[in-house]
Amino acid sequence: MNFEKIEEAYNLLLTNTHLLQSHLATNFYDALIEQNSIYLDQKTDLKELLVNQQKLKALELSREEWRRAYQFILMKAAQTEPLQANHQFTPDAIGFILTFLIDQLGDKEELDLLEIGSGTGNLAETIVNNSSKKIDYLGLELDDLLIDLAASIAHVVDARISFVQGDAVRPQVLKESDFIISDLPIGYYPDDQIASRYQVASSDEHTYAHHLLMEQSLKYLKPRGYAIFLAPNQLLTSPQSPLLKEWLKKEAQILAMISLPESIFASSNQAKTIFVLRKQEKKPLTPFVYPLQDLQKQEEIVKFSENFQKWRKDSEI
Repeated sequence: MNFEKIEEAYNLLLTNTHLLQSHLATNFYDALIEQNSIYLDQKTDLKELLVNQQKLKALELSREEWRRAYQFILMKAAQTEPLQANHQFTPDAIGFILTFLIDQLGDKEELDLLEIGSGTGNLAETIVNNSSKKIDYLGLELDDLLIDLAASIAHVVDARISFVQGDAVRPQVLKESDFIISDLPIGYYPDDQIASRYQVASSDEHTYAHHLLMEQSLKYLKPRGYAIFLAPNQLLTSPQSPLLKEWLKKEAQILAMISLPESIFASSNQAKTIFVLRKQEKKPLTPFVYPLQDLQKQEEIVKFSENFQKWRKDSEI
């Protein structure tokens, strides 16, 4: 990976986006979407923009270099036009852990993967770019802006990923997948009538959206498939957790719980744990429970990897 090329691409993308932001009198994200469109079709009256587009093409970036450049652009945008917490992209360190889990658990060379709440598409490209498997990826996202942004970036980098728009809590016509992943959006789901169709529904208040999404996700999972969720540390101790645990007893097995260092989150209240689930099976299983202390230390990651592989072998998964 060439970091000088990534920095040059970042600067060109930033310049172009600012030019379009002023020219179109729009927000940063819509300007970035327009920049991506012009990169592809080269249709604009702004000569400086066209010159910069040619410079971008001449860099011949790899998909991963493109991803890093766009990641820096979105980090820059967040300084002046921050996305809400549920729309911010999953940190790379977590994305690489999820990729490792997919590579370890996937028993085929080609895997179908559905992401619930695909956001800006950064996690999608992290996995597709770095997995040892051939991933057939589909992202489901409700937000108009995020869908347009993710799709425009995917077209520029020629990524093998696609997106559909929809409310993941409502039933969707989707094929079953080998893997379901989600950095679960946290909060209450506002439509009590829709929520009441679920086993995890609360009769006293709005139901947690992340509980509903977990239950819904397993409906799209193939037999022997895996669901990997980033969920709050308090998932199994929150006020509505008895409803979730009752559903888990009937429908799902927790295979792994991997806690993440609080230091990578904005606050301890936002800290999350990786939960790996599969549909309920009769075979008893001792879950893999592991506290990751520091994602920057290579020896820590190696130790985690070795422990997970040993557990997988011993558990005959």
